[in-house]
Amino acid sequence: MFSFLKPNPIKKLQKQYDAKLEQAMKAQRNGDIRGYSEITAEAEKLYQEIQNLQKA
Repeated sequence: MFSFLKPNPIKKLQKQYDAKLEQAMKAQRNGDIRGYSEITAEAEKLYQEIQNLQKA
């Protein structure tokens, strides 16, 4: 009945994923390739969580 009051975990993860991709882009542009790869790996984990939640 009040499902619109419940927070959507997918939206929260999507915001985190977008933020990680932006961080990775900034790291790459600044020449920090190691940081870029670490942040991208974290973003991929978030993406997998999003995919798992969408399947459920």
